[in-house]
Amino acid sequence: MKKRLIHLFSLSCILLLSACVSSKKIEYFQHNDTQEQQKEVTLEDPQIQIGDLINITITAANNEAAIPFNLYTTPLVGENSRGEPLPYLVDTDGQINFPILGKLEIVGLTTKALTKKLEDLLVGYISDPVINIRFANFRISVLGEVNNPGAYPILNEHMSIIEAISLAGDLTTYGKRESILLIRTVNGEKTQVNLDLTKEDILNSPYFYLRQNDIIYVAPNKTKVNSTRVGPNTSVIFSTISVLFAVIAILL
Repeated sequence: MKKRLIHLFSLSCILLLSACVSSKKIEYFQHNDTQEQQKEVTLEDPQIQIGDLINITITAANNEAAIPFNLYTTPLVGENSRGEPLPYLVDTDGQINFPILGKLEIVGLTTKALTKKLEDLLVGYISDPVINIRFANFRISVLGEVNNPGAYPILNEHMSIIEAISLAGDLTTYGKRESILLIRTVNGEKTQVNLDLTKEDILNSPYFYLRQNDIIYVAPNKTKVNSTRVGPNTSVIFSTISVLFAVIAILL
C-alpha cells in the first residue's frame, strides 16, 4: 500500500512538473551567446499611404495670407469663426485636393518630405510659411493574449512593438511570446510577420518599429489551449492531489 502511494505521488509530481513552463518561454530579449555584433537599425519615418488622413496646418507672419491654404469645416450661420480644421484624405490615386494648389500626389512621402514639397509650392504665395503636418489616423491594434486588448491612437510616429504591447498592459501568462503576429497593410497590400519576443535580435528587426494601422496578435500558448480542453483548474487539481499524496505517504 505504501509503495503504491509513493508511486502515485511520484507520478503526480511528474505530471505537475511537466505542466511547468520553462523560463525560456516567458523571458523577453534573451541573449544569444553565438550572436555576433549587433546591427544598427535605421529609424525611418512612416510613409503616407492610400486611405490615410493627414492634418496640414499652414501659418505665417501674415496670417490672412495663409488662411486660403487651410481646410476648414463650414461654420454655423451667424458665427464669425472659420470652422474647425479638417484632415485631408489620401485618395486611391495617392492624391489630396489642396486649396489653391489643387491635386497633389503625396503617397509614399514622409511628413518631412511633404513639408518640403509644400514649402516649394507656396513660394510666391506666402512669405516664410510655417507648415505643421501630422497623421490623423496613426493607430495600432493589439489583440489576443494581452491584458488590455484594443485599438490605440498614437501621437508618436516612432512607436515600437514593445511600447505597443506595454500600452496593452503586457502579455498575459498565456501569451505565446515566441510567435507574435504582426499584420501590416501598405496601400492595400497585406504583410504578415512573426516576431519572437524571447530573442534579443528582435531589437534589430525591420518590423520593430510600427507603422500606421498595424495589427499585433498574441496567440494563446499550449497551456491556455489545453486548459480549454480539460478545464482551467487542471494545474490546481494536480497540485492538490500531489500534496494529499505527500501527506498520506508521510503519515504511512
